[in-house]
Amino acid sequence: MAFGLTQAFRTFGKLTLDFRTFGKLTLAGTIGASLVAGDVGAQQKTPSPGSAKAIFGAEKLPTQGPAQPIGFYAKGCMTGAEALPADGPTWQAMRLSRNRRWGNPVMISLLEKFSQDARARIGWPGILVGDIAQPRGGPMFNGHASHQIGLDADVWFTPMPSQRLSYEQREDLPFTTMLQKDKFLTVDPKVWSEQRAELLMLAASYPQVERIFVNPAIKKKMCDTWTGDRTNLAKLRPEYGHDSHFHIRIKCPPGAKGCTGQAPVAAGDGCDKSLAWWFTKEPWAAPKPSTKPPKPPREVMVSDLPKACSAVVDAPSIASTEAGTYGGPSAASALTAAPAAAPPVDTGSALPSVGPVPNDKPMVQ
Repeated sequence: MAFGLTQAFRTFGKLTLDFRTFGKLTLAGTIGASLVAGDVGAQQKTPSPGSAKAIFGAEKLPTQGPAQPIGFYAKGCMTGAEALPADGPTWQAMRLSRNRRWGNPVMISLLEKFSQDARARIGWPGILVGDIAQPRGGPMFNGHASHQIGLDADVWFTPMPSQRLSYEQREDLPFTTMLQKDKFLTVDPKVWSEQRAELLMLAASYPQVERIFVNPAIKKKMCDTWTGDRTNLAKLRPEYGHDSHFHIRIKCPPGAKGCTGQAPVAAGDGCDKSLAWWFTKEPWAAPKPSTKPPKPPREVMVSDLPKACSAVVDAPSIASTEAGTYGGPSAASALTAAPAAAPPVDTGSALPSVGPVPNDKPMVQ
């Protein structure tokens, strides 16, 4: 099972870091700005007025009409989005102030089913859902390069608590990293659990799920320890960050002609050289020094997105958030109903809530 990964690491032996030396350098700040804890990209520059990030970020409600993803996951927009209700029997939406719980109805329906199956099949109390997309999709001014067409969603590794969280608690609840603070790309055995592994493989089991982004250390942990059916293990893709949440990406829905899909994952379980690469110097190397100051990146404009996105910006809105909430207006009332009772689960609550972890570099998603 893990033999392929072991062989890959031997192949990469000459390139692989001395982890003890690298660990010291890491803690000393070699990775520098790429080490963060909590929300990714929270320190990013405020977008300029007129940029795509500013325009789509200012939209409060989705368009009227049918749901359509337009463009690619990291370059597009959407129409007819629906909002995940802030509360459900087996989920709670987090960071409500961001207004990023909008998605294609196929994604919203999947999150509902996944949360129900997680409780019924593996005893997970319920899921905490992070960012999905903005009301009309498009680029976000912080946190993500993807999540633009309503087919991406973040799910926390923290299980849903038994109590209904207040609005303030949803804003302030810290993330819990699955990594050890003092070791490079190493899963913390005091936090990680078989149940979390089962949660990942359950998410990967749905045919509409194309990829699930996880931290490279988590992918390696799954390669080394998962003893169940490994058919869908390849869907777990190593990526920067993603140590306190996992990122579900689904395929373009049938009939979505304006949606640009992503190439399928390669055959096998992904426990190979492509994973071993993350444990070499290359992914973490500091940029080469230059005598010239780097040019600031050009901001993305609406004209850089698929042509249909210009019309999406100008399209009429639905009447209200309640009108666009999945399940209808009755499902839109937040912070009222108490969640159903659920079996206990190890939350790692006695451990530090965050730790230094490699930052997302989401353009590679």
